[in-house]
Amino acid sequence: MRNALTIDVEDYFQVSAFRDHVDYRDWDGFESRVVANTRRVMDLLDEASVKGTFFVLGWVAERKPALAREIDARGHEVACHGFSHQLIYRQSAAQFRDETERAKKLLEDQCGRAVRGYRAASFSIVDSTRWALDVLAEAGFEYDSSLFPVRHDLYGIDVESAAPHRLTTSRGASLVEFPMTVRKVLGVPVPVSGGGYFRLYPLALTSALLRARGDDVPFVFYLHPWELDPEQPRIAASWKSRFRHYTNLRSCERKLRALLDRFRFAPMASVLVEQGLIKADPAPASP
Repeated sequence: MRNALTIDVEDYFQVSAFRDHVDYRDWDGFESRVVANTRRVMDLLDEASVKGTFFVLGWVAERKPALAREIDARGHEVACHGFSHQLIYRQSAAQFRDETERAKKLLEDQCGRAVRGYRAASFSIVDSTRWALDVLAEAGFEYDSSLFPVRHDLYGIDVESAAPHRLTTSRGASLVEFPMTVRKVLGVPVPVSGGGYFRLYPLALTSALLRARGDDVPFVFYLHPWELDPEQPRIAASWKSRFRHYTNLRSCERKLRALLDRFRFAPMASVLVEQGLIKADPAPASP
């Protein structure tokens, strides 16, 4: 069985861990490293003969218009990570809708094909923002991968199933959900989807937790391009924020190479096709 490999394409200064230290209005003043870091990820995937899904931030696509086209040209799936990486529960429904539709259209115009998938900034579709699923369905997305069934200070929500599944939104729309992967240990859900958890856990623990899910349910793994960049500029922030962002950056690439060797991966849309949840051929992007 193939599992979903996903990359959240955002720059190091745009992460939620620094939201209280870096103002959105100042983003253009930071050194951008996202293009080089994303190419580094793609080069690594080429070496492993693996394709993945790249959830691209609209803000990045607007300023680096060749990046999404390159991701697409190199055989990966381009999906949407919103526009401004703001937590949804800090936005109004109108703001979220406008930003989401703007980012989707931007990526579709750049790649010339429909964008099928979405992932929220910091998995911020929670109980109070379930209405966002209706917005996604109305915007034409076929699947979402934003629900994280754990408890965290930024995110967490109960899901109908730990496996990819089709859900019905509060307004009766249909949307496929690929929830973030957790493994229950003594009844407690332990996150094992990637990101900071991947950098923090020993590789043997990550591998054991993923294998413990069995072979009948695919898992999702995610990473950010900046996690392969230990030389990135340091941002003055709280101890907690620096711990979340900088821990084990130097070992992340080595661990990722090993993980790619231990498991079978594919773009998220391909995995959902194999699960019979979406069709193989996406509709063409709207002109």
